[in-house]
Amino acid sequence: MVKVGLTGGIGAGKSEVSRLLASYGAVIVDADRIAREVVEPGTPGLAAVVDEFGDGVLTPDGSLDRPKLGGIVFADPEKLKALNAIVHPLVGTRSAELEASAGPDAVVVHDVPLLAENGLAPLYDLVIVIDAAPETQLERLVRLRGMAEDEAKARMAAQATREQRLAVADLVIDNDGPLEALEPQVRAVWERLRGA
Repeated sequence: MVKVGLTGGIGAGKSEVSRLLASYGAVIVDADRIAREVVEPGTPGLAAVVDEFGDGVLTPDGSLDRPKLGGIVFADPEKLKALNAIVHPLVGTRSAELEASAGPDAVVVHDVPLLAENGLAPLYDLVIVIDAAPETQLERLVRLRGMAEDEAKARMAAQATREQRLAVADLVIDNDGPLEALEPQVRAVWERLRGA
């Protein structure tokens, strides 16, 4: 098994790279998806979030109001730290379960947005950083995700800097250009991973 950490700033293109790697045969362990699972209605994770932040972070149907919670935690580093203390251990446990269920010859790609921030690089055989200029990230968040510019900047500021991410990279995929330029780079990385 080859354990790969995949990271990049918000709007850098991790989802597209994960999608391509999955299409080649990688087993994807998506921390963001798991982070949503562990706070679904009825889970201990959601109960802990409500204990910490109050019922105001719930929608009328009892699910987590992610935009509302995001507005709270991305404006206050201490509140973000409190949320991470609840969610990260749950994500880690579920990620380990998914990895354990992959075959011995699998290439397991952990899509981890906060890999650099949380010092997780040593957990992987190889770290791949999807790199894009901050201006590119901002433009994508506003244009493709419909975020307000202030919200996008706050989310970007809550993450590691570009330099901090690049410092933990074994491989860098440049995603500052058009989508067509991404696929050949990801294919080359896949060939390297299969040979690892």
